[in-house]
Amino acid sequence: MTATACAPHLAQARRIVIKIGSALLVDAGNASLRLEWLQSVCADIADLRARGAEVIVVSSGAISLARHRLGLTGRRLRLDEKQAMASVGQIGLAQGWSTALAFHDLVAAQLLLTPDDTENRERHLNARATLQTLLDLGCIPVINENDAIATSEIRFGDNDRLGARVAQMTGADCLVLLSDIDGLYTADPRRDSTASHIPVVAQMTDDIMAMGGEPPPGYSSGGMRTKLLAAKIATRAGANMVIAAGQQHHPLRRLLNDAPCTWFLAQTDAGSARKRWIGGSIQPKGTVTIDEGAADALKEGASLLPAGVINLEGTFGRGELVLIQAADGTQVGRGLITYDSEESRKLIGHRSGEMEQILGYRGRDALIHRDDLALDYP
Repeated sequence: MTATACAPHLAQARRIVIKIGSALLVDAGNASLRLEWLQSVCADIADLRARGAEVIVVSSGAISLARHRLGLTGRRLRLDEKQAMASVGQIGLAQGWSTALAFHDLVAAQLLLTPDDTENRERHLNARATLQTLLDLGCIPVINENDAIATSEIRFGDNDRLGARVAQMTGADCLVLLSDIDGLYTADPRRDSTASHIPVVAQMTDDIMAMGGEPPPGYSSGGMRTKLLAAKIATRAGANMVIAAGQQHHPLRRLLNDAPCTWFLAQTDAGSARKRWIGGSIQPKGTVTIDEGAADALKEGASLLPAGVINLEGTFGRGELVLIQAADGTQVGRGLITYDSEESRKLIGHRSGEMEQILGYRGRDALIHRDDLALDYP
């Protein structure tokens, strides 16, 4: 069920998604942020940044923060009440992160997403482009699920899954789930004294999934089951995932110093996983024909620019899949196109510097970004 191979290490990761639940972030006694703990986490994030890593945070806590303030503690909330709690609590949650990160000269950026935003191709591209720009600008994106406008019941564990989807969407090589337990055990150690800790999981087998159990009561809305579901998503997307204890101050520093944890090994690298998804999982909506110079540039790892396109067929929306072919009809690859078919037809053959004048707004320079390309040759 488990691997004997060496576990990864947080110090090796270059893009890290850190998921933090309400039970760690919010003091259940007075429904306020655990400010000293939060400040220690932000110090850890600053350390990771100093090591050259990019960091994205997925943070729960908005609903928990608002419960006490609005007098809705001690009972189960209706959906509309949860949505109202999220609206109130998100302000304090964002302020807390912004203040704590600013102490280390780091800029927080708030994004509210749902899992659907990571799965719909157009919204996926928008969110990923925003996150990439924020990282390029040196910001720390802080993401929470957009509970205030949820169209269905807010389910336990969504932020575990959202963390995995964000890791998938951004090509992260590590997902950290900070928890109230230091990893996966063969059984619930609170109930079974013979339960043993599992340091490394090589594959997400049925036996591993059976160890998930039921979610615990109280402020924590996740539980081991949802963390294992997140591990399935993350490892298939090429990210290593780790579950580590987060109650004490500086939990990421402790993880760097080899604190007990459970690593779930990536089944491939993030780039390969994404290329396979683009290359084989969805139906093309159009065809883009490119010149020889553009084909050579793609082989060298470049994005597809409008100047290299000589023809375009089909009707498609922004973010949909198109085939890419050479002038002689040879298929070059597939990719997710940045503009819809109408805008793309206006752009083909033009240089990037002319795009704003043609479209009437400043868009992205590439017709298909290299991260959204799967070529048919090495």
